[in-house]
Amino acid sequence: MLQACSTTAKISSLEHYNSFNLETKSMTNLDIVKSTYEGKTSEENGKNLKRYITNETQWTEAAGFPYAGTYQGFDEIEKNVFVRLGSEWNGYNFAVEDYVAAGDKVFAYGSYSGTNKATGKFFKARVAHLWILKEGKIISFEQFVDSKTVSDVM
Repeated sequence: MLQACSTTAKISSLEHYNSFNLETKSMTNLDIVKSTYEGKTSEENGKNLKRYITNETQWTEAAGFPYAGTYQGFDEIEKNVFVRLGSEWNGYNFAVEDYVAAGDKVFAYGSYSGTNKATGKFFKARVAHLWILKEGKIISFEQFVDSKTVSDVM
């Protein structure tokens, strides 16, 4: 009986492993990008983003945007973008309106909004993000935004 339980546990564990791998492999580029926006919490979105970024991923914030520049790998992105967003804004949000996916490219577009902590001023600005993926990993991200609207409230 012990042998049967042990075998059943191994099969169950193997089924779980195979199910996880099939789920991961069957994710489309659109699914991957959506997972970075549509989690239950911002922490979940961050974990999903980190899962799909490589050390070579190029992340470009638009010229004129307060965090303008190109950053490589999760640590640089986190330090130069996400830590600052968290420390300088209240309620900073990207409300995705829709997605457009074609091959290795996914666009997400909608609006940013938030209140600057230093000035207390609120903004809302149109934005689009272009994601390029290869073999289930994010190769690059590029932001297109009405940066003047954001800078004006800082």
